[in-house]
Amino acid sequence: MKTVKHILQSKSPVIYSVTRNTSVLDALQIMMEKNISALLVIEGGKLLGIFTERDYARKVVLHGKSSKNTAIGEIMTADPHTISTSDSIESCMVLMTDNHFRHLPVVESNQVIAMLSIGDLVKFIIEDQKQTIDHLQSYIHS
Repeated sequence: MKTVKHILQSKSPVIYSVTRNTSVLDALQIMMEKNISALLVIEGGKLLGIFTERDYARKVVLHGKSSKNTAIGEIMTADPHTISTSDSIESCMVLMTDNHFRHLPVVESNQVIAMLSIGDLVKFIIEDQKQTIDHLQSYIHS
């Protein structure tokens, strides 16, 4: 069974985060610079929430709030679902699909160690299937 640990072996360990007092505008600037679509909200090593482009669209723009004057803590998704390195790829896909998530923080021993996106999962599945096909073709031709 393939697990989150398998994905993390080839993924950069960099975690991008802000605090709940960070302005939405500053968070969006970080997201643009890093070419990412979500930031974790972490304070004192504790995961408080997640801020995504979806949060921005639904909780700032549509409510007429100012990106400059709104703190992430006001609009973040608090207490996000998390996964561990031992969770299966399939269970992560089900969790993301059923709940319309695009990002899942990976937590071990109460510490965030990574964040997986739906793109990370899809890329891993495609590469894994390609390897399986290559092995089967090699077996058939030998």
